[in-house]
Amino acid sequence: MTLKRIQEAARRIASGVVVSPCPESIPLGEITGAQIFCKLDNLQRTGSFKERGARNALLCLDPERRQRGVIAASAGNHALGLAYHGRLLGVPVTVVMPDYAPLIKRTTCARLGARVLLQGRDFAEARAAADRLVASEGLTYVHGFDDPDIIAGQGTIGLEIISQVPNLDAIVCPIGGAGLIAGLAVAVKALKPKVKVIGVESHVTASFTAALKAGRPVAIPRQSTLADGLAVLKVGENSFALARTRLDRVVTVREDAIALAILRMAELEKTVVEGAAAAPLAAFLAGKLPELAGKRVALVVCGGNIDPAVLSRVIEIGLVADGRIARFTAVISDRPGGLAALSRVVAECGASIKDIFHDRAFSGPDVAAVRCVCTVETRDHAHVRELRRVLRRAGFQLSKP
Repeated sequence: MTLKRIQEAARRIASGVVVSPCPESIPLGEITGAQIFCKLDNLQRTGSFKERGARNALLCLDPERRQRGVIAASAGNHALGLAYHGRLLGVPVTVVMPDYAPLIKRTTCARLGARVLLQGRDFAEARAAADRLVASEGLTYVHGFDDPDIIAGQGTIGLEIISQVPNLDAIVCPIGGAGLIAGLAVAVKALKPKVKVIGVESHVTASFTAALKAGRPVAIPRQSTLADGLAVLKVGENSFALARTRLDRVVTVREDAIALAILRMAELEKTVVEGAAAAPLAAFLAGKLPELAGKRVALVVCGGNIDPAVLSRVIEIGLVADGRIARFTAVISDRPGGLAALSRVVAECGASIKDIFHDRAFSGPDVAAVRCVCTVETRDHAHVRELRRVLRRAGFQLSKP
């Protein structure tokens, strides 16, 4: 993989893949302490950077393979990219998705004209199913993160970032199978070797970190994550070989940080992102990148294909992590006025009751008392602590719900 090959891919895909914007985000800069630029590849037609590699790989096929069609195992974004550009280029596309693939990605992929098969509990099982169809139907398998043409296509995002952000200090990029960061790192280090390239993984799907420790790609146990696009159990051989010597650092982030980053992107950047795309910001919010304070940093916002049902839950998780939704259990009088007294104290403290539940069956032997489980809207963690202090001063016995 060379800079020339990535530059050729950029020329090849230019007619079908947009150059996504990379604007500065003042609000994200304020909360991170760095000068933040967001490479918004969630604005691609299918909502993901995967279109870059997909179109490049399809255009590199010989006429016979293009006529027979291609197949891939994918949790969604690679499948969407292949489906969309396969339709534009007249190439039949089959995708095999593991059972955790988000509903929005399944339905969109089918709407774009691909044959969608839901098989396997993880990527490895989906890949095995795809391999069987390769043998039986003569299809060409297009690997989502380890095919050289895919990696070259993904690397075009690095070319764009370098041209869009002068005097860049660092790029923070999510890592799943490592195809994106491998291509990006090859391009960036060839053009601007002093620009740091930092990878971010979910701590529950840290396959690149595991590969670094082992010295080679190794399989990790499957665990669920908000960042389904990063849920790859084993990084690609080619991707790992390219990235391991070019990355300056790799960090992992927890699920609550990813949820909070999704919330921050929606609130401050006014853009909806999936968990993988929120990972770079999550690394800042979790305090994993103190060395980038005051630096000019690009965040690779790689995709926006999050299931709306998941988004609503993630926002609530983010609000809890942010201290803007809290829950407590108070023992109150079960006589008239007991609940009113509790509500008055909560209101006077500036909080708002969102939900309330009376638990009489497990409130103990005192039939005149009842446990009241309250979910409240608050400003921040300091406000939650203040509310609990005020309630205790008012005579309410508090416990965890």
